[in-house]
Amino acid sequence: MSATFFSATYREARQRFLDAAHKAGATVDSHVHPLKGAEGEEIGTDTALLGAADADKLFIVSSGTHGPEGFSGSACQLSLLNDELAHRANDRGIALLLIHAVNPFGFSHLKRTNEDNIDLNRNFNDFSAPYPDNPVYEEIHDLLVPAAWPPSSENENQLTATMARLADQRAPGISSGQARHPDGLFYSGTAPAWSNHTIRGIVRRQGANRRHIAWIDVHTGLGPYGHGEKIFGRHSEATLARALAWWGRDLIVSTATESVSPRTMGHITGCAPEECPGVAITPSTLEYGTLPSPQVRRALRGEAWLAGHPDASAATSAEIRRAVRNAFYVDADDWKGMVLGQFRAFALQTINGLAAEQ
Repeated sequence: MSATFFSATYREARQRFLDAAHKAGATVDSHVHPLKGAEGEEIGTDTALLGAADADKLFIVSSGTHGPEGFSGSACQLSLLNDELAHRANDRGIALLLIHAVNPFGFSHLKRTNEDNIDLNRNFNDFSAPYPDNPVYEEIHDLLVPAAWPPSSENENQLTATMARLADQRAPGISSGQARHPDGLFYSGTAPAWSNHTIRGIVRRQGANRRHIAWIDVHTGLGPYGHGEKIFGRHSEATLARALAWWGRDLIVSTATESVSPRTMGHITGCAPEECPGVAITPSTLEYGTLPSPQVRRALRGEAWLAGHPDASAATSAEIRRAVRNAFYVDADDWKGMVLGQFRAFALQTINGLAAEQ
Protein backbone atom coordinates (compact mmCIF):
# COMPACT_ATOMS: atom_id res chain seq x y z
CA MET A 1 0.00 0.00 0.00
CA SER A 2 2.75 2.49 0.95
CA ALA A 3 4.44 2.06 -2.44
CA THR A 4 1.40 3.55 -4.19
CA PHE A 5 2.25 7.05 -2.93
CA PHE A 6 5.62 7.09 -4.74
CA SER A 7 5.84 8.45 -8.27
CA ALA A 8 8.24 7.56 -11.06
CA THR A 9 8.89 11.10 -12.36
CA TYR A 10 8.57 14.70 -11.24
CA ARG A 11 5.75 15.25 -13.74
CA GLU A 12 3.75 12.39 -12.23
CA ALA A 13 4.50 13.48 -8.65
CA ARG A 14 3.37 17.04 -9.33
CA GLN A 15 0.12 16.03 -10.99
CA ARG A 16 -0.74 13.56 -8.25
CA PHE A 17 0.01 16.16 -5.57
CA LEU A 18 -2.19 18.77 -7.24
CA ASP A 19 -5.02 16.29 -7.78
CA ALA A 20 -4.92 15.09 -4.16
CA ALA A 21 -4.74 18.64 -2.82
CA HIS A 22 -7.79 19.74 -4.80
CA LYS A 23 -9.67 16.60 -3.76
CA ALA A 24 -8.86 17.31 -0.10
CA GLY A 25 -10.27 20.82 -0.44
CA ALA A 26 -6.92 22.55 0.03
CA THR A 27 -6.13 26.04 -1.16
CA VAL A 28 -3.58 25.49 -3.93
CA ASP A 29 -0.99 27.92 -5.29
CA SER A 30 1.57 27.30 -8.01
CA HIS A 31 4.83 29.16 -8.53
CA VAL A 32 6.00 28.41 -12.06
CA HIS A 33 9.73 28.10 -12.64
CA PRO A 34 11.15 30.06 -15.60
CA LEU A 35 12.80 26.95 -17.08
CA LYS A 36 11.34 23.66 -18.33
CA GLY A 37 11.62 20.15 -17.00
CA ALA A 38 13.47 17.17 -18.43
CA GLU A 39 10.47 16.25 -20.59
CA GLY A 40 9.86 19.84 -21.66
CA GLU A 41 7.08 20.13 -19.10
CA GLU A 42 6.15 23.13 -16.97
CA ILE A 43 7.76 22.88 -13.57
CA GLY A 44 7.11 24.76 -10.36
CA THR A 45 6.86 24.82 -6.61
CA ASP A 46 3.27 24.10 -5.56
CA THR A 47 1.65 24.61 -2.18
CA ALA A 48 -1.45 23.18 -0.55
CA LEU A 49 -2.98 24.79 2.55
CA LEU A 50 -5.43 22.75 4.60
CA GLY A 51 -7.27 24.32 7.52
CA ALA A 52 -8.28 27.80 8.57
CA ALA A 53 -6.32 30.61 6.95
CA ASP A 54 -6.28 32.42 10.30
CA ALA A 55 -5.24 29.44 12.44
CA ASP A 56 -2.57 30.60 14.88
CA LYS A 57 -0.52 27.41 14.43
CA LEU A 58 1.00 26.20 11.17
CA PHE A 59 2.60 22.85 10.34
CA ILE A 60 4.82 22.96 7.23
CA VAL A 61 6.08 19.90 5.35
CA SER A 62 8.46 20.61 2.45
CA SER A 63 9.85 18.27 -0.18
CA GLY A 64 12.49 18.26 -2.90
CA THR A 65 14.94 20.80 -1.53
CA HIS A 66 17.55 18.54 -3.10
CA GLY A 67 15.86 17.59 -6.37
CA PRO A 68 15.29 13.81 -6.51
CA GLU A 69 15.01 13.66 -2.75
CA GLY A 70 11.55 14.89 -3.68
CA PHE A 71 10.44 11.38 -4.65
CA SER A 72 10.22 10.54 -0.96
CA GLY A 73 9.10 13.94 0.27
CA SER A 74 6.33 14.01 -2.31
CA ALA A 75 5.17 10.55 -1.23
CA CYS A 76 5.07 11.71 2.40
CA GLN A 77 2.97 14.72 1.41
CA LEU A 78 0.64 12.63 -0.74
CA SER A 79 0.16 10.16 2.10
CA LEU A 80 -0.69 13.02 4.46
CA LEU A 81 -3.29 14.37 2.04
CA ASN A 82 -4.91 10.93 2.20
CA ASP A 83 -4.64 10.55 5.98
CA GLU A 84 -7.05 11.48 8.74
CA LEU A 85 -4.07 13.14 10.51
CA ALA A 86 -4.60 16.20 8.33
CA HIS A 87 -8.18 16.54 9.57
CA ARG A 88 -7.05 15.86 13.13
CA ALA A 89 -4.60 18.74 12.85
CA ASN A 90 -7.26 21.07 11.46
CA ASP A 91 -9.71 20.09 14.22
CA ARG A 92 -7.07 21.08 16.78
CA GLY A 93 -6.57 24.53 15.31
CA ILE A 94 -3.52 23.71 13.20
CA ALA A 95 -3.27 24.63 9.53
CA LEU A 96 -1.20 22.32 7.32
CA LEU A 97 1.01 23.77 4.58
CA LEU A 98 2.60 21.38 2.10
CA ILE A 99 5.38 22.85 -0.07
CA HIS A 100 5.90 20.49 -3.00
CA ALA A 101 9.22 20.53 -4.91
CA VAL A 102 11.32 23.32 -3.43
CA ASN A 103 13.77 22.59 -6.26
CA PRO A 104 11.54 21.60 -9.19
CA PHE A 105 14.34 21.85 -11.76
CA GLY A 106 16.50 19.39 -9.87
CA PHE A 107 13.54 17.09 -9.19
CA SER A 108 12.65 16.88 -12.87
CA HIS A 109 16.21 16.76 -14.23
CA LEU A 110 17.46 14.37 -11.51
CA LYS A 111 19.91 16.87 -10.06
CA ARG A 112 20.44 17.33 -6.33
CA THR A 113 21.41 20.92 -7.10
CA ASN A 114 19.35 23.52 -8.91
CA GLU A 115 19.67 24.94 -12.42
CA ASP A 116 22.85 26.82 -11.42
CA ASN A 117 24.52 23.92 -9.57
CA ILE A 118 23.52 25.56 -6.27
CA ASP A 119 22.90 23.41 -3.23
CA LEU A 120 19.76 25.10 -1.91
CA ASN A 121 20.47 24.01 1.66
CA ARG A 122 23.56 26.25 1.50
CA ASN A 123 21.78 29.17 -0.23
CA PHE A 124 19.54 30.65 2.48
CA ASN A 125 22.16 33.12 3.69
CA ASP A 126 22.73 36.80 4.26
CA PHE A 127 24.60 37.55 1.05
CA SER A 128 25.60 41.00 2.29
CA ALA A 129 28.43 39.16 4.07
CA PRO A 130 30.87 36.71 2.44
CA TYR A 131 30.09 33.02 2.75
CA PRO A 132 32.60 31.52 5.21
CA ASP A 133 35.75 30.00 3.76
CA ASN A 134 35.93 26.21 3.76
CA PRO A 135 39.61 25.22 3.69
CA VAL A 136 38.72 21.54 4.08
CA TYR A 137 36.71 21.59 0.86
CA GLU A 138 39.45 23.60 -0.89
CA GLU A 139 41.88 20.79 -0.18
CA ILE A 140 39.73 18.17 -1.88
CA HIS A 141 37.83 19.96 -4.64
CA ASP A 142 40.10 18.90 -7.49
CA LEU A 143 39.77 15.26 -6.44
CA LEU A 144 36.01 15.41 -6.02
CA VAL A 145 35.45 16.89 -9.49
CA PRO A 146 37.93 15.16 -11.81
CA ALA A 147 38.83 16.30 -15.29
CA ALA A 148 37.37 13.16 -16.87
CA TRP A 149 34.47 10.82 -16.11
CA PRO A 150 34.53 8.14 -14.93
CA PRO A 151 37.38 8.95 -12.52
CA SER A 152 40.69 7.17 -12.88
CA SER A 153 41.88 4.59 -10.36
CA GLU A 154 44.57 7.03 -9.24
CA ASN A 155 41.96 9.71 -8.60
CA GLU A 156 39.79 7.30 -6.62
CA ASN A 157 42.72 6.14 -4.49
CA GLN A 158 43.82 9.69 -3.74
CA LEU A 159 40.27 10.71 -2.89
CA THR A 160 39.81 7.76 -0.52
CA ALA A 161 43.04 8.56 1.28
CA THR A 162 42.24 12.26 1.57
CA MET A 163 38.68 11.58 2.75
CA ALA A 164 40.03 9.30 5.48
CA ARG A 165 42.46 11.98 6.63
CA LEU A 166 39.73 14.65 6.71
CA ALA A 167 37.01 12.40 8.15
CA ASP A 168 36.82 14.13 11.55
CA GLN A 169 36.43 17.64 10.14
CA ARG A 170 32.90 18.90 10.81
CA ALA A 171 33.09 22.64 11.45
CA PRO A 172 33.45 23.19 8.59
CA GLY A 173 33.57 19.81 6.93
CA ILE A 174 33.76 18.83 3.29
CA SER A 175 30.00 19.07 2.80
CA SER A 176 29.36 22.11 5.00
CA GLY A 177 29.18 24.41 1.98
CA GLN A 178 31.48 26.53 -0.17
CA ALA A 179 31.20 29.60 -2.40
CA ARG A 180 34.43 29.50 -4.40
CA HIS A 181 33.70 26.72 -6.91
CA PRO A 182 30.51 27.07 -8.99
CA ASP A 183 31.41 23.75 -10.63
CA GLY A 184 31.87 22.02 -7.28
CA LEU A 185 29.84 20.15 -4.72
CA PHE A 186 27.85 21.89 -1.95
CA TYR A 187 28.03 25.24 -3.76
CA SER A 188 26.15 28.01 -1.93
CA GLY A 189 25.85 30.42 -4.81
CA THR A 190 26.58 34.14 -4.42
CA ALA A 191 22.99 35.41 -4.42
CA PRO A 192 19.54 34.07 -3.54
CA ALA A 193 18.33 31.49 -6.07
CA TRP A 194 14.85 31.44 -7.61
CA SER A 195 13.82 28.81 -5.07
CA ASN A 196 15.13 30.96 -2.22
CA HIS A 197 12.96 33.93 -3.27
CA THR A 198 9.98 31.63 -3.84
CA ILE A 199 10.19 29.84 -0.49
CA ARG A 200 10.72 33.05 1.44
CA GLY A 201 7.62 34.52 -0.17
CA ILE A 202 5.55 31.45 0.66
CA VAL A 203 6.71 31.31 4.27
CA ARG A 204 6.21 35.05 4.79
CA ARG A 205 2.74 35.06 3.25
CA GLN A 206 1.51 31.93 5.02
CA GLY A 207 3.38 32.21 8.32
CA ALA A 208 3.97 35.81 9.38
CA ASN A 209 0.59 36.11 11.13
CA ARG A 210 0.81 32.79 12.97
CA ARG A 211 1.80 32.33 16.59
CA HIS A 212 3.75 29.10 16.16
CA ILE A 213 5.23 27.28 13.14
CA ALA A 214 6.53 23.72 13.04
CA TRP A 215 8.48 22.70 9.94
CA ILE A 216 9.64 19.30 8.68
CA ASP A 217 11.91 19.32 5.62
CA VAL A 218 12.17 15.80 4.15
CA HIS A 219 15.57 14.62 2.87
CA THR A 220 17.30 11.40 1.76
CA GLY A 221 20.82 10.17 1.13
CA LEU A 222 22.52 10.04 4.54
CA GLY A 223 22.57 7.31 7.15
CA PRO A 224 21.60 3.64 7.41
CA TYR A 225 19.21 2.16 4.84
CA GLY A 226 15.65 3.30 5.50
CA HIS A 227 16.36 4.92 8.86
CA GLY A 228 14.83 8.37 9.30
CA GLU A 229 17.07 10.50 11.47
CA LYS A 230 15.25 13.37 13.16
CA ILE A 231 17.65 16.32 13.00
CA PHE A 232 17.47 19.63 14.83
CA GLY A 233 19.54 22.60 13.64
CA ARG A 234 21.12 25.49 15.46
CA HIS A 235 18.50 27.33 17.51
CA SER A 236 17.98 28.50 21.09
CA GLU A 237 18.10 26.22 24.10
CA ALA A 238 14.40 26.88 24.70
CA THR A 239 13.55 25.77 21.16
CA LEU A 240 15.71 22.66 21.57
CA ALA A 241 13.93 21.80 24.82
CA ARG A 242 10.58 22.14 23.07
CA ALA A 243 11.75 20.01 20.14
CA LEU A 244 12.95 17.25 22.48
CA ALA A 245 9.63 17.33 24.33
CA TRP A 246 7.74 16.93 21.05
CA TRP A 247 9.95 14.51 19.18
CA GLY A 248 11.76 12.50 21.81
CA ARG A 249 15.34 11.77 22.82
CA ASP A 250 16.18 10.24 19.46
CA LEU A 251 16.13 13.77 18.05
CA ILE A 252 19.74 14.61 17.13
CA VAL A 253 21.27 18.08 17.06
CA SER A 254 23.04 18.56 13.73
CA THR A 255 26.23 19.78 15.41
CA ALA A 256 26.53 16.56 17.45
CA THR A 257 29.25 14.15 16.34
CA GLU A 258 26.77 11.30 15.97
CA SER A 259 24.57 13.17 13.48
CA VAL A 260 24.65 12.01 9.85
CA SER A 261 24.16 15.62 8.79
CA PRO A 262 27.08 18.04 8.56
CA ARG A 263 27.08 21.49 10.09
CA THR A 264 25.91 23.76 7.27
CA MET A 265 25.18 27.44 6.68
CA GLY A 266 22.17 28.47 4.60
CA HIS A 267 19.60 25.82 5.55
CA ILE A 268 16.10 26.35 4.16
CA THR A 269 14.28 26.38 7.51
CA GLY A 270 16.56 29.17 8.68
CA CYS A 271 14.50 31.63 6.64
CA ALA A 272 11.43 31.18 8.87
CA PRO A 273 12.60 33.41 11.76
CA GLU A 274 13.70 36.05 9.24
CA GLU A 275 10.42 36.07 7.32
CA CYS A 276 8.17 35.60 10.36
CA PRO A 277 9.66 37.73 13.15
CA GLY A 278 8.07 37.21 16.55
CA VAL A 279 6.65 33.81 15.60
CA ALA A 280 7.81 30.75 17.56
CA ILE A 281 9.58 28.41 15.11
CA THR A 282 10.25 24.70 15.73
CA PRO A 283 12.12 23.30 12.71
CA SER A 284 13.48 19.87 11.86
CA THR A 285 14.92 17.77 9.07
CA LEU A 286 13.92 14.16 8.49
CA GLU A 287 16.83 12.41 6.75
CA TYR A 288 16.44 8.88 5.35
CA GLY A 289 19.39 6.65 4.56
CA THR A 290 19.63 5.12 1.08
CA LEU A 291 22.90 3.67 -0.24
CA PRO A 292 26.35 3.45 1.38
CA SER A 293 28.00 6.88 1.50
CA PRO A 294 30.72 6.12 -1.10
CA GLN A 295 28.01 5.41 -3.69
CA VAL A 296 26.11 8.57 -2.79
CA ARG A 297 29.30 10.61 -2.98
CA ARG A 298 30.17 9.17 -6.39
CA ALA A 299 26.71 10.13 -7.68
CA LEU A 300 27.22 13.70 -6.48
CA ARG A 301 30.65 13.84 -8.09
CA GLY A 302 29.16 12.68 -11.38
CA GLU A 303 26.46 15.32 -11.17
CA ALA A 304 29.04 18.07 -10.58
CA TRP A 305 31.20 16.81 -13.44
CA LEU A 306 28.21 16.69 -15.78
CA ALA A 307 27.23 20.27 -14.89
CA GLY A 308 30.59 21.37 -16.23
CA HIS A 309 30.45 19.12 -19.30
CA PRO A 310 27.15 19.76 -21.11
CA ASP A 311 28.67 18.15 -24.21
CA ALA A 312 28.93 14.75 -22.50
CA SER A 313 27.55 11.83 -24.46
CA ALA A 314 23.92 10.87 -24.03
CA ALA A 315 24.96 7.53 -22.54
CA THR A 316 27.25 9.13 -19.94
CA SER A 317 24.63 11.72 -19.05
CA ALA A 318 21.93 9.06 -18.62
CA GLU A 319 24.21 6.92 -16.48
CA ILE A 320 25.01 9.83 -14.16
CA ARG A 321 21.36 10.88 -13.86
CA ARG A 322 20.38 7.30 -13.07
CA ALA A 323 23.04 7.10 -10.36
CA VAL A 324 21.79 10.32 -8.78
CA ARG A 325 18.21 9.05 -8.76
CA ASN A 326 19.27 5.77 -7.17
CA ALA A 327 21.36 7.55 -4.55
CA PHE A 328 18.37 9.49 -3.24
CA TYR A 329 15.41 7.22 -4.01
CA VAL A 330 15.37 3.49 -3.37
CA ASP A 331 12.72 1.86 -5.53
CA ALA A 332 12.03 -0.99 -3.10
CA ASP A 333 8.85 -1.68 -1.15
CA ASP A 334 10.58 -2.24 2.19
CA TRP A 335 12.37 1.11 1.97
CA LYS A 336 9.20 2.92 0.94
CA GLY A 337 7.33 1.42 3.87
CA MET A 338 10.03 2.55 6.27
CA VAL A 339 9.90 6.08 4.87
CA LEU A 340 6.14 6.52 5.21
CA GLY A 341 5.85 4.73 8.55
CA GLN A 342 8.45 6.90 10.22
CA PHE A 343 7.09 10.04 8.59
CA ARG A 344 3.60 9.42 9.92
CA ALA A 345 4.89 8.92 13.44
CA PHE A 346 6.92 12.11 13.20
CA ALA A 347 3.96 14.05 11.79
CA LEU A 348 1.72 12.80 14.62
CA GLN A 349 4.31 13.89 17.21
CA THR A 350 4.44 17.30 15.56
CA ILE A 351 0.67 17.73 15.58
CA ASN A 352 0.45 16.67 19.22
CA GLY A 353 3.31 18.97 20.15
CA LEU A 354 1.85 21.98 18.37
CA ALA A 355 -1.60 21.36 19.80
CA ALA A 356 -0.21 21.35 23.35
CA GLU A 357 1.52 24.73 22.94
CA GLN A 358 -0.29 27.56 24.73
